[in-house]
Amino acid sequence: MKVYKIVAFVASVALLTSCEYQKYNHIEQKDYNKGNEYVYGVSPDSLPRQMSYKYDAQPELDGRVNDIRAKLYGGITSSVVKQ
Repeated sequence: MKVYKIVAFVASVALLTSCEYQKYNHIEQKDYNKGNEYVYGVSPDSLPRQMSYKYDAQPELDGRVNDIRAKLYGGITSSVVKQ
């Protein structure tokens, strides 16, 4: 009896993952930035124009950035920059 329940569970999971049960779990929204080269770039394979902007480094902000990272991530992850 237990084997039948396991087989039924595995079969139902397989059926749910193979069909499009999440097909209607989204909302159609109008994309106001469609065709905007600044946001999407010239083609789907290119980088957006906003990615080409380079900003000057501001070393006086490094301490504040590290304090924020330590507060968010607890200071024990590799995302905290060591000084």
